[in-house]
Amino acid sequence: MNQKEAAARRALDYVKSGMILGLGSGSTAAYFVDMLGVMVSSGELTDIQGIPTSRATAERAREWGIPLTTLAENPILDLAVDGADEVDPNLNLIKGLGRAALREKIVESHAKRLIIIVDESKIVDKLGRGPLPVEIIQFEHETHIRWLRSLGCKAELWLEDDGSPIVTDNGNYLVRCWFADGIGDADRLSMTLSTRPGIVGHGLFLNMADTIIVAGNEGVQIIGQS
Repeated sequence: MNQKEAAARRALDYVKSGMILGLGSGSTAAYFVDMLGVMVSSGELTDIQGIPTSRATAERAREWGIPLTTLAENPILDLAVDGADEVDPNLNLIKGLGRAALREKIVESHAKRLIIIVDESKIVDKLGRGPLPVEIIQFEHETHIRWLRSLGCKAELWLEDDGSPIVTDNGNYLVRCWFADGIGDADRLSMTLSTRPGIVGHGLFLNMADTIIVAGNEGVQIIGQS
């Protein structure tokens, strides 16, 4: 079992029959959905409903027979489980390299508890070691990228292997922003991004995570609410 699998398996300890779950996106969350699907299929867990954060996750859940619902039908989730690209000492996160940050943030903001599952490589002293994904509308997208560069970062349109722009499930483009010395004031940056017309989402998840499950060479560690 690799570290991502180990973290995902530990997250299942928090899942009980009858729960409504937010189902994250990305490679680590995929392990969780697969393991959840096995337990649902076997009858070990019953009356589970999931709200997926991407089309890919929805398809994966359906393949396992996990019943899906919506926030309109169930606006309060018992639990959401997802991965992260970076986790700092205050449990703040960068997410979105799985291309689904906006839907993840919408779903996970409705959860009573957000559990993040990661391998130890995702633990950082300061956010911004890697790129920060930012979702922008297609209209005048060059203008939004130019504005992002004015924040002191290197901002580039995220492209597919064939050179075409990546398009999210929401029909928007993604930009990756690199900060040479990391993100100095994540709260300020989050507010700045959130109030700019044309910027519809970003990968800063601040003050949202309750529990971090970290799998490493020495085993699995729980940070935050146990």
